[in-house]
Parts: sequence; C-alpha cells; structure tokens
Amino acid sequence: MDPTDGDPKALRRGDFPVLRELPTRWSDDDAYGHVNNVVHYAMFDSAVNGWLIDATGTDIRRLPAIGLVVETRCRYFAELRFPDVVTAGLGLERLGRSSVVYRLALFGPRGEAPAAAGRFVHVYVDRESRRPVPVPDRIRAALRQLESTVEEV
Repeated sequence: MDPTDGDPKALRRGDFPVLRELPTRWSDDDAYGHVNNVVHYAMFDSAVNGWLIDATGTDIRRLPAIGLVVETRCRYFAELRFPDVVTAGLGLERLGRSSVVYRLALFGPRGEAPAAAGRFVHVYVDRESRRPVPVPDRIRAALRQLESTVEEV
C-alpha cells in the first residue's frame, strides 16, 4: 500500500517491520518553531540508508551498484519539534528488478498517529556508468526482512 493513498493517518508503528529512532537537532526547527519540511526528507533518507547499512553489515556506499533516489513523497499531519526523538517506520511497498519502493512514516513522541507519511524510491545503478542494474544480492537479502509487506515483480 502506498501510504499516500487511502488514509495514511491510520498508520501505526506496528504497521512497519522496522522502526528506527532519529533525534532531532536544534537546527531542524525553522522560524515557525517546528521541524522544517525538508528535514522530513533527510530523516527518510537517514532511516533507509542507516537500516541498509545495519541490515547488510556493509558500507553500501562502497558497493559496485548504488541506490539513487528517483522519487520521494511526503504528507504532513502533525508538527515535530526539537528536542523530539522521532521514530521512523520502514516498510516495503515494492521490490523490482532494479528498484525498491519504501513506505515510510515519522512518529513523534506524543502520539500514535504519524506526524508524516511518505514514499522513497531507490533505483540501483552501476557506480561508474550510472546505468540501471539489478538490486544487489546483498541488498535484496536484507530486504527479505521486510517481506511481509512487499510486492515483488
């Protein structure tokens, strides 16, 4: 399920096979006193890539194939603020030959509903040629941990 379809506000922590804590920083708050929208995207990026590094046991930046972000999406429901510790929920919407579509949510400490829900798409390319290649076996094996939520094509 794409979290931006239906009612993504209905997502809960238990809907995600992986949860990662991400502290906010003083500089994340903007002039309006809440975490700026661009920080949500950085949190999605940090949650996905941090999990990939932990799950594969390798520095993914050193693999011959690298995941490039080709699409991101975010819907905002509630404010986050420094010094909140945000919980990022990671799930897998789709696993393709050369692409991975993650479903994501950010949960603040004060509620069960997500503060934001989103989508993040990696396309794997050869590090040198930048041409699409299959998702590396090491990454694909790690993604099996998210299998309960995946559509594989």
